[in-house]
Amino acid sequence: MSSSLTTRPATRADLPVLLEFEQGIVAWERPFNPTLKPDPISYYDIGELIDLDTAEVVVALDGERIIGSGYVKIRQASDYVQPSEYAFLGFMFVDPGYRGQGVNRLVMDALLDWAKKRGLSEVRLQVYSENASAIRAYEKKGFSPLLLEMRRTI
Repeated sequence: MSSSLTTRPATRADLPVLLEFEQGIVAWERPFNPTLKPDPISYYDIGELIDLDTAEVVVALDGERIIGSGYVKIRQASDYVQPSEYAFLGFMFVDPGYRGQGVNRLVMDALLDWAKKRGLSEVRLQVYSENASAIRAYEKKGFSPLLLEMRRTI
């Protein structure tokens, strides 16, 4: 990993790049999910996530260039599980030219630090079961499968 890579909280000024990243995520995930509507679609309200006190959007930088992103948001757990709150990660994206260089790890470290500072003891995320490269990256950070959601058409 280049020593010039850093992270910082995203700002609304970053939205043009972050909206491009979101479309990169949609394009990457489209083959995994036949239920996605035709483009254009949007997964997130990134501006709202930037503004929330209960969330943090992080960008990875190479110098001043934004090369990666992710968010962490405090979520309430179901009444029947513990802990009652957990950190949820999403919007994980790395510029294709920087993949395999530890950018995702850097972003995840920043997101996990944010969650720890807020006293959260559990972190969750969702990943398509066929997205082997993402699963490997998350397993390297200590994640393990919890629940497999299944579907079928009728």
